[in-house]
Amino acid sequence: MVLPPGVSLDDFRYLAPELVLTSGALATLVADVLLPRRSGNALAWVTLVVLGATLASLVPFASTHREIANGLIAVDQFALFFKVLFLGAAALTVLMSVRYLEIENVSPGEYYFLILCATLGMMIMAGGIDLITIFIGLETMAVSFYILAGFIKPNQRSNEAAVKYFLLGAFSLGILLYGMSLMYGLSGTTNLRAMAPVLAGQERDPRLVLAVILVVAGVGFKIAAVPFHMWAPDVYEGAPTPVTAFLSVGSKAASFAMLLRIFIEGLLPMKGDWQLLFEALAIVTMTAGNLAALTQTNLKRMLAYSSIAHAGYVLIGVVAGTPRGISAMLIYLAIYSFMQLGAFAVIVLMRRQDVVGDELKDFSGLHFRHPFAAFAMLLFMLSLGGIPPTAGFMGKFWLFSAAIDAHYYLLAVIGVLNSAISLYYYIRLVVFMYLKKERIGSEPVSSPSLTIALSVAVAATIVLGVYPRLLFELAERSAATLGVAGITAAIR
Repeated sequence: MVLPPGVSLDDFRYLAPELVLTSGALATLVADVLLPRRSGNALAWVTLVVLGATLASLVPFASTHREIANGLIAVDQFALFFKVLFLGAAALTVLMSVRYLEIENVSPGEYYFLILCATLGMMIMAGGIDLITIFIGLETMAVSFYILAGFIKPNQRSNEAAVKYFLLGAFSLGILLYGMSLMYGLSGTTNLRAMAPVLAGQERDPRLVLAVILVVAGVGFKIAAVPFHMWAPDVYEGAPTPVTAFLSVGSKAASFAMLLRIFIEGLLPMKGDWQLLFEALAIVTMTAGNLAALTQTNLKRMLAYSSIAHAGYVLIGVVAGTPRGISAMLIYLAIYSFMQLGAFAVIVLMRRQDVVGDELKDFSGLHFRHPFAAFAMLLFMLSLGGIPPTAGFMGKFWLFSAAIDAHYYLLAVIGVLNSAISLYYYIRLVVFMYLKKERIGSEPVSSPSLTIALSVAVAATIVLGVYPRLLFELAERSAATLGVAGITAAIR
């Protein structure tokens, strides 16, 4: 067998998780054909087995740090951290989807296949240290989400969400690719680690400054940072609720992994420019997201604007640029995944044949109708608001303290003030659940898979708030593999 130069058969061993996931995705389609109709539960378990097998295939590489495929992909703890996060988020999404797909009466086979394909794209993005690899992963993820957003064909809102997401996504991709092409033209390479030394000394080149601006704009769309956030509220509201949950967690985390790879590994010589841009984005994104969420009565739109605000919080770690700032980003993304997925799981529980379940009024008196769901949503809202002793408090505390350590005092103060503002719309939902007694439609009915997803999210939100040490240690080791240990002095 003739292999391209720089590629060996040993590389395929390091690509085992991606190969297992790809094979599993194809097996899911085959299972959909072989299993009898109305076998959504069986397909969900097949998908969970695939995700579990992929997770198990990551174990041998827990301490691996090397480049493979001629420098296209890195197998390191940074990529490992995100891959585990993506697989966990996908598993919770599958558990949330079983009952939802039954109510919507749609075919589960293609749905689970696309979930696995989106996860594969995220994993490639996390390990990509070459612009071409990152682009392939990004498009694998994005195309899957374009289809998933419009998966409920009879639903006009779902169709509208898919069209908006596709059109704006294609436009933003063009901007990102133009920036990447300038990076390649100025450095002569697409490898990020080889690019940084070449770009050193070209900091004042206007073409490189333009490249940084374009890449920031393209990545800003993917993380839904203001003013590139226009798609998020409509797409989050129109897409199927489990898809919205996965999009708000998985896509955002993968985009931040891509951001860190590009700017820390490839554009470190331009740190002064991108630091300034991300500082402005962080302030505007936090503030605009929280202010827009104050007036929302639709929970999916409210959580969309909340997600925008949280992207602003995470950008604080990018601005700090220190090892602690990067590890704080990883910690917050992991914590955010559990509380965001949990909140959407409660919205899925509220979906019945006669009620969509995503309006504030639908949650009136939920405490009297379903105490566990009300308690879970209360916990997630407090965690999203950063109230101790929840996991959200620990995440925000570490982010803001990282900003203070890097002497970004104003940024930390603005973050704290925005967290206080966000409490208004989080607590407003709590008021509806515990103080109002109106009944809207039929009673919410859970399912075993949805109960498991909700219980896992609740447990993680509590445990990571009380004992986050293990997560902190994993994040610190993962951040160290980005090579950020020596950049603090350079950034200052």
